[in-house]
Amino acid sequence: MNAIFPGNIPMAFVRIPAGTFMMGSEEYDDEKPVHKVRVLKAFWMQATEVTQAQWRAVMGENPSYFKGDDLPVENGSWSDCREFLKKLNVLRLKGAGGRTFDLPTEAEWEYASRAGSTGKWCFGDDESKLGEYAWYRENSGGKTHPAGGKKPNAWGLHDMHGNVWEWCKDRYGPYKADPVKDPQGPRSGNCRVLRGGGWYYFSRYTRSADRYWLEPTSRYDCVGLRLVLR
Repeated sequence: MNAIFPGNIPMAFVRIPAGTFMMGSEEYDDEKPVHKVRVLKAFWMQATEVTQAQWRAVMGENPSYFKGDDLPVENGSWSDCREFLKKLNVLRLKGAGGRTFDLPTEAEWEYASRAGSTGKWCFGDDESKLGEYAWYRENSGGKTHPAGGKKPNAWGLHDMHGNVWEWCKDRYGPYKADPVKDPQGPRSGNCRVLRGGGWYYFSRYTRSADRYWLEPTSRYDCVGLRLVLR
C-alpha cells in the first residue's frame, strides 16, 4: 500500500499481521526478561525509514547531515517526529485509507523486525549474513545509505537492522516478566526508546532485541524514524 505525499511522493507500507512473540533476550540486562507479548491487531508499517524527500514534503525543510532525497532523514528529535506526525495527519493523504500515522511502539517494532524469527536478527544468528541486510559500522563507509537498499525481512521490511536508529513511541523502562498484550511502555519517564542500530554502530546494536534510549530533544545524524498506520 502506498500513501501519496505532497509532490506525488509515495510512502510504501506493508501489512503486519496480529500475533504473539517472545520479546527481549538474555544477552544484556536491559533486554531481560524474555517475555511473551501479544499484538492484538494487524497494522501497517512503513517498508523503509522515512526518507528526506518524504520529510521535506511535509515539513518544508531537511534537518539531515547526509543529504539525499532517498537517504533516511536523520538529525530529527523525538519531539520533531511528533510535529511531523501532527502535520502529516492533518493532510489526510491519498492512499492512507483514513488511518492515522504514528510511531511504532517498542513491542510493535521488535515484532515486525523479527518477522517470525527467534534469532538475533531476522535471518537467524549467523552474523556473516548481516551485511546482506544492514548498513552498520563494518560496511557503511561512515555514512547513511539509500533507504531500502538491503534485503528485506520475511515481512517485506527493509533496514530494520542498521542504517539509522529509529524512534519508537514509548518511554524507556525495564521489562516485566508477565505476558502482556499490546504494551505501551512506562507511563512516566523522560527518555524515549530507539531501535535498530545505525551506520556508526557495531553489529550487536543491530539485533532485533537491542534497545537504546535518548532524551526526546536529542538530535543525531544516526537517528531517524519509521512510521506505522493504525
